Amino acid sequence: MSRKNQKAEEEAGAIDLTPMLDVVFIMLIFFIVTASFIKETGIEVNRPEATTAELKKNANILVAVTENDQVWIDKRQVDQRMVRVNIERLHAENPKGAVVIQADDKASIKLLTAVAEAAREAGVFDVSVATEKK
Repeated sequence: MSRKNQKAEEEAGAIDLTPMLDVVFIMLIFFIVTASFIKETGIEVNRPEATTAELKKNANILVAVTENDQVWIDKRQVDQRMVRVNIERLHAENPKGAVVIQADDKASIKLLTAVAEAAREAGVFDVSVATEKK
């Protein structure tokens, strides 16, 4: 009889971790679902200021143009001749996405217009330039 009592006391003293694990998994799922995933071009540029800046909601294809005329798409440097191909690939993944060019304020206007033309040749007609609100 003492063995039964001893076994019952051990079972009564054990802590059941199942509810705690359930709560941890629910919290993990909550944070994964509510986390915001920000797309970045891969390089920081000093955007020009504008008084007519507007917020763009569906900007999914980001292209950065640096002050020394480098083009960055999807966190990697891209040759200027390959801009259209990369935009076509990203546009195929998300057909409703718009192209936003994040050009440095000292970037070449010639390269900026070449990137915009490449986006239009790739079939994306919603092209805009990112600026800082003045």
